[in-house]
Amino acid sequence: MKGFFVTGTDTGVGKTIISCGIAAVLKKHKFDVGVFKPFLSGISRTHPESDTALLKRASQTSLTYEDITPFEYKEPLAPYAASKLEGKTAGIEELINHWKAIKDHHDCFIVEGAGGIAVPLGKDVLVSDAIKALDLPVVIVARPDLGTINHTFLTVQYAKSTGLHVIGIIINGISSRPGLDEQTNPEMIETLCGVPILGVTPRLADATTENIEKMAEDHIDISFMINQIQMGAKR
Repeated sequence: MKGFFVTGTDTGVGKTIISCGIAAVLKKHKFDVGVFKPFLSGISRTHPESDTALLKRASQTSLTYEDITPFEYKEPLAPYAASKLEGKTAGIEELINHWKAIKDHHDCFIVEGAGGIAVPLGKDVLVSDAIKALDLPVVIVARPDLGTINHTFLTVQYAKSTGLHVIGIIINGISSRPGLDEQTNPEMIETLCGVPILGVTPRLADATTENIEKMAEDHIDISFMINQIQMGAKR
């Protein structure tokens, strides 16, 4: 399967915004792109502002909300913690079964995780296990300000230690007047992690589908990502 798994250094770093932007621009470039956000907590998948709904609009997929997000939990907690409260935990087999049911609906997929790369999704199942099961290269989304070097380096090192292929990092949410931390972090992260920075994206005041698409087109190296997809198609 061609595509990318978008994970983050933490929750709230903008994985959904970045996933939507990539999906929308790929769609604009005539790619047959689908989206998959298997675990969602704290909001209904059908809510118009849910990650699921945003991804569906950006990609224009015909997949249903349930196809995109099969595991939905009420409490805004890590999926495993939220699922235990409801008595409906899901394991890697359930995840793989849902993936198999949808993966042939599109030529490539943007898959979004939950929180950071080591967040528990189910019993003995972390986000990193989901990435490995879906066999997709990883894009890491990081915040731009003080502390992000440590978080990003640890995320990259953990990903590498588990055998995952990180193709790049996107630093999301840089302010309109960046301080010294935001100015110097991208170069430091790229040097320290040995992974390319694929984009430094601005903080969006109004995250409409149109603004998200323009942000991705203007600030993310979509050509590199397209090349990665095409290389995958040849293997």
